[in-house]
Parts: sequence; C-alpha cells; structure tokens
Amino acid sequence: MSAELTKARNQITQVNTFLKQAKPLPAVTALHEAVLAMLKAQLMKAERDEFCKLIEQAVYQLNNSKELRQLYPLVLPYTAGEEKELLERLRELLRELQTNTVDLAQAQIEVRQKRRAEGLRIGKQQLDNKEFDPARKTLGGLVKEFPNDAPLRAEVAELFIQAELFEDAFKYLDEALGLSPDQLHLYNRIGIVLRKLGQFDVGEKYFMRAVNYAKNDPNLYFNLGRLYIDWEKFDKVERAAKLALKLNPEFQEAQKMLCFAIKKQGKKVD
Repeated sequence: MSAELTKARNQITQVNTFLKQAKPLPAVTALHEAVLAMLKAQLMKAERDEFCKLIEQAVYQLNNSKELRQLYPLVLPYTAGEEKELLERLRELLRELQTNTVDLAQAQIEVRQKRRAEGLRIGKQQLDNKEFDPARKTLGGLVKEFPNDAPLRAEVAELFIQAELFEDAFKYLDEALGLSPDQLHLYNRIGIVLRKLGQFDVGEKYFMRAVNYAKNDPNLYFNLGRLYIDWEKFDKVERAAKLALKLNPEFQEAQKMLCFAIKKQGKKVD
C-alpha cells in the first residue's frame, strides 16, 4: 500500500478521535481528504473493499455525532461505490462548518470583549468608591481570564495609577512588559510609577531595558532624566538631557533640563 493510502487510512481512523474531542471540522476534513485520496488511487478489489468499510464506519460516526447534528442536521448518505457523491456532500458540509466556525469565533470574540469592558468598568467604579480590595479582586480575576493580553494589563495599571495605588500598578505594568517587552510607552509608565514609589534604581533598570528597543528616541532619555531629577543624580540628568538633544537638537524641554542640571551641579551654563 502506498504512503498516500496509508495516510488516508489513518485519516479515516482519526474521525472518531476528533469527534470525541468535540472537533467536528477536523473530523470532516480528515474524511474528505481520505476519500479524495482513495478516488485518485488505483486500488485492488481487496483494498477498495477495506476502504469502503472504513468510510462506511466513519460516515456512521459523523451521522451519530450530536455536536455535528446541531451544526448540520442533514444525514450523510453513503453506499460503497458512491465515493464521488460522498465527496461532494463532504465539501458542502465543510463549507457549512467553516462558516459556522467563523461565526462562532466572532461571537466568542464579542462575548470576551464585552466581559473585558465590563470587568474594567466595575473595577474602575470600585476604585472610584475607594473599595480597593474588591477592586483588586475584580481586576485580578479579569486578567486571569486573559492571560496573554498585555494591553489589558496596561489598562488595569492605569486604573491603579489614577487611584494612586502605585505598587498595584507596577505589578501589572511589569506583567505587560513580560508579554510585550517592545512596548516603549509601558517603560515610560513604569518609570513614572517607580518614581512615585521612590524606587529610582529599579526605574533606571527598566529604562535601560527600554534602550534596547528605542535607543534613538529622545523622549526616552528625557523621561530617564526626569527620574534622575527626582533621584537628585544631576550628573546623570545632564547626560540624559545631552543624549536627548543629540537626537533632537530642537527639543526645548530637554534643553531646559540640561540647564537645570548644570546649575544644580554648580557649573556655568554655556
């Protein structure tokens, strides 16, 4: 038996496995590909008889799948020798399932978006009402529902920043950066949070990480300079301001920062 026919036989036997896993689309796809391979092959009578029995069994399994019947109520007819007719019906069934799959996926996306928005709304309301522990529970549960959603964590962090709960904000910004380490605006936000917490050394480390993604962004060095101002590291403020001005000589706020840093060090401004 050729490799193609061996693959087709295996595909037929996978039909019931997919159905047990509640995966009707892969089940129908497997049978469709197997029948197509059978029609293209030159089979001896014994091989054809074996395939017809396997196909008959797979069609029976499809027709008795409750999940598939909900999506496609029509019964698939099959008699040995009518593989071409079965192939057409399988193609029709695949088109129907693919449409249903797209519709279902879209519906699931809409449900998740509504749940996401509602969770943020409730969490914000609780924070506005100074219900901090319930808000932590609401927003913490929400992000667990969306384990790979970096923007959601950033939105949750913003809610905590607005409530001046900076330690909570830091936690979610750090998680967001873990998922999307190339998002420069998150470094700026986490820098602000760490400044508020007085954790200047940690903030500096995050800005250094950001340099890997935006070393040519003058705003990055300007924001680093602001951290150094709060840290009272005026020599570092000077260096950060100069880096910002090197990238953008017209950066007026960076020029003011440079003058401020020079004066704080007792130097003369050129």
